Amino acid sequence: MDDYIQILVELILGYIALFVLTKVMGKTQITQITPFDFISALILGELVGNAIYDDDIKFQKVIYAVVVWGLLIFLTEVLTQKKKGLRKLLEGRPTIVIRKGKIDYVALKKTRLDINQLQHLLRSREIFSIRECEYAILETDGSISVLKKSGYSNVTIRDMNLPHSPVKLPVTLILDGEIEKDNLQFIKWDEDKLLSEIKKLGFHSSKEVLYAEWQEGEELLIQKY
Repeated sequence: MDDYIQILVELILGYIALFVLTKVMGKTQITQITPFDFISALILGELVGNAIYDDDIKFQKVIYAVVVWGLLIFLTEVLTQKKKGLRKLLEGRPTIVIRKGKIDYVALKKTRLDINQLQHLLRSREIFSIRECEYAILETDGSISVLKKSGYSNVTIRDMNLPHSPVKLPVTLILDGEIEKDNLQFIKWDEDKLLSEIKKLGFHSSKEVLYAEWQEGEELLIQKY
């Protein structure tokens, strides 16, 4: 039983340590992961895993190692923000893989990207033929940015010389039966106002609402369970 309690304590402490470290390092670890970020994340997981499954390694030492590793990653992030040379070294640089409608085979070889992978990335951007693409840039996180040829570009309001409408931000007010109080303050509503509005639509409580969305000039959008 003592072994199970020890594993439970180590898992909780490891979870807290990794959570705090992720918050300190910022969202780029997840949303814009580079090869260096990927390796650093693997090492963090390995450090915690060692503490759980290796009885010879004290968990205090692992926490110390996690903190030191986190500080090194944080220092690296700071340096890459200030030094462009280090940024290129650690994060790499975007690579143009389609240039003026033609596949840059040399660039593909340098990035170790084959044609099938390129087609897959293009399809994820709703491009199903190379002929539709004028430029394609392979980003440092492995995603692709594309610029379509003019004949395949989406028509915009500017192209049609139509008057511009103001952009209105939808705001979530109820999610899973819970009132989003910060969002209420954002639109300068209070809970009484919200409850009054949902009662007009046949609801007696926010607990009956799966999702409620407000948008200026529109009727309150509500979906029940």
